[in-house]
Amino acid sequence: MRRIAGIVLAVLLIGGVVAAVVAGRQGDDKGTATKTVRGVIGSEKSDFFADPDVVKALAAKGYTVKTEASGSWAMEDLNLKGYDFAFPSSSAPADTLAAKYHARQPLPRPFYSPLVVVAHRSAARVLAANGLAVLDAKGGKGTLKMAAYLDAARHDRTWQQLKGAKAHGELTGTLYITSTDPETSNSGALYLAAASYVANGGRVVASDADVARTAPLLHQLVSVQGAQQPSSDSVFRDFISGAGNPLVCLYESQVVSLLAEQHDADDLVVLYPDTTVNSDHTIVPLDDAGRQLGELLSTDPTLRGLAVKHGFRPQGDSAEFVKDTADRAAYLNQTLTGVRQAPVPTSAVLHEMARRARG
Repeated sequence: MRRIAGIVLAVLLIGGVVAAVVAGRQGDDKGTATKTVRGVIGSEKSDFFADPDVVKALAAKGYTVKTEASGSWAMEDLNLKGYDFAFPSSSAPADTLAAKYHARQPLPRPFYSPLVVVAHRSAARVLAANGLAVLDAKGGKGTLKMAAYLDAARHDRTWQQLKGAKAHGELTGTLYITSTDPETSNSGALYLAAASYVANGGRVVASDADVARTAPLLHQLVSVQGAQQPSSDSVFRDFISGAGNPLVCLYESQVVSLLAEQHDADDLVVLYPDTTVNSDHTIVPLDDAGRQLGELLSTDPTLRGLAVKHGFRPQGDSAEFVKDTADRAAYLNQTLTGVRQAPVPTSAVLHEMARRARG
């Protein structure tokens, strides 16, 4: 009997220990539980959401965010059932999605990034010598004169026709800026938006007449490039590797992110078009969880700081960006001095402009 009693007691003790461990684990799970939120994002934000520091900061606020990348303009053709948010790269596709899914306004816009043109130093100096750009004294940044550039493009000017280009064998052929496919890529569409604003006399393209007036020049800007990439990441990689065209249009955030890893980029000049457009990264909440995430990204100091780390400018406070990018000021127009922000046409107008530009 004593032996049986001992066995029973041992079983009860083991059972108690197991129950305590299970209860403890359940208690831990409750303490670290997060709400899983799913979204479709522009590819330029993939690194941001994959950053372990971002994952940690979101978890501290109770969120696990799972994302899938898509072209911003392709999102409107996706079935977003089961997702909590969409996060395209600008307001035009976001407004279209908001109308389609009856998202409540206002839409959260946590951060933005202006379009810039990156150039190799030789190309930037030739542009400056011919009145197409103005360079900073240190040479790492400057301003692209959009009207002068568009006039050169309109007349099919070649590099060989520019003063000083003969000293640089790599500068040959037609002068043009490489951009992405405007029918699928947000940066390509916004490039057309900026160019059309200048070509339309400083007025946003809004009517059929405006579209018809600017279409020939926009087609010229696109057709000279041949096949276009679907993503600005691809054209930036080609540029950094020394392949492809010496002038590339992309997001400032990509440059800032590169400079965070590689502080010295001797052959890089960042040209800010004197008329450009901002890529307003806009969340389209498809439910309450998506809206809560958008508001968190907009207001949480840690997440705003991490957005700057990845090159984005938080909405509402330029001081954050200026402070956190002080070590890269030689390449960045931190306060966007001398840069005019052009309004972006509606989604329908941009689609038509892109269709005609592609021909």
